[in-house]
Amino acid sequence: MGRTRAKNRKARPPIDDLAERQGEKKSEPTIEALLEKAQELIVQCDYDLAGRFIDRVLKRAPDNAEAKEMLGVAQLETGLLDAAKQTFLSLLPPNPGAPSPTPPSAHLYLAQLSDSDPQMALVHYSAAVDILMLQLKGKERAVDITLANSDEEETKRTIVRALIGQVEIWMDPAYDLCFDPAAEANCEELLKAALQVDPENTEALQSLASVRMSQQRPEEAKGFLEKAWSTWQDLEADDPRLPPIASRLSLTKLFLELSLFTPALMVLQGIMASDDEEVEAWYLEGWCFFLMSEQAREQGGKLDELTWEELARDSRDCLETCKMLHVNQGHPDLPIREHVEELISKLEELGVKPSPEDGGQDDDDDENWEDEESDSSNSDVEMS
Repeated sequence: MGRTRAKNRKARPPIDDLAERQGEKKSEPTIEALLEKAQELIVQCDYDLAGRFIDRVLKRAPDNAEAKEMLGVAQLETGLLDAAKQTFLSLLPPNPGAPSPTPPSAHLYLAQLSDSDPQMALVHYSAAVDILMLQLKGKERAVDITLANSDEEETKRTIVRALIGQVEIWMDPAYDLCFDPAAEANCEELLKAALQVDPENTEALQSLASVRMSQQRPEEAKGFLEKAWSTWQDLEADDPRLPPIASRLSLTKLFLELSLFTPALMVLQGIMASDDEEVEAWYLEGWCFFLMSEQAREQGGKLDELTWEELARDSRDCLETCKMLHVNQGHPDLPIREHVEELISKLEELGVKPSPEDGGQDDDDDENWEDEESDSSNSDVEMS
């Protein structure tokens, strides 16, 4: 017999190599990976866990601007407003470690956090616009046209929002600025700048319509609202080009102020197709039907072939739904609920009751249905 051949055995790696490989497996994730995970958690509204990942980044890179901004967002969303303000301020010069160029988002967040100081809010909005305008010029010279166009559109939207933010501060009756003789001219200049940046921007057109209404120029306001609506009114409910729901609700309020009931209801139908539990949409629809009912009573009892009672019943149904959703969701807007209850009381005084839960079918309807079935049965017998 021949000698048995020994089985080949793989050589063991040197101890140093093995330790190195194990060390690689246990190595820290990259800063980019940690930031990506933190951003994902912020999108999911898990701010506490996001904060842990952000802390890991800042321990390794204390001046990382992206991590600081995420930290500020997490603090803002969890109600730590003073801490958020300090975090965003750390991104501005002359703070040591502040990035260059300054991120415009830091100014935008600080503007929102300056409720008690409207002048400071205006300063931050203006600084953000200046930085974004420089970025916009850079994107216009970019080589990658597709990417540049996408970034350019987002930058334009952000600029417009910052300009409108300033308009809202000048027009807010809670601030003394609205009584400043320069307020109207400043609003005009800001909105002119916004429409130069993005001539079709719906928020800018709506804001200009609001200014025209405050100037008692309703026909001009109507024209701007119709132009704003025309840019998206034919889009499907799930089309990403639709304005945010908040913007569409604002448009609805302006339509109602001008007694443009049909477009108001059409906008609300689109909102409810996306979210049928939107409290403010149900409120505005109930308010719209209430106003239509009042107008019908003034005009002899009908409006668009509907009686005032029918319109009032629709109003009551919408308002009852709004009240139920408001309670179930613990909605924070108490003035909405107060107005809803006030309108329901008025409808109750007029003898307007909500529709029956069964859809309004009564015994007579059931009997008629049975009669039709009986007639159909007899017809079948005769045909046989």
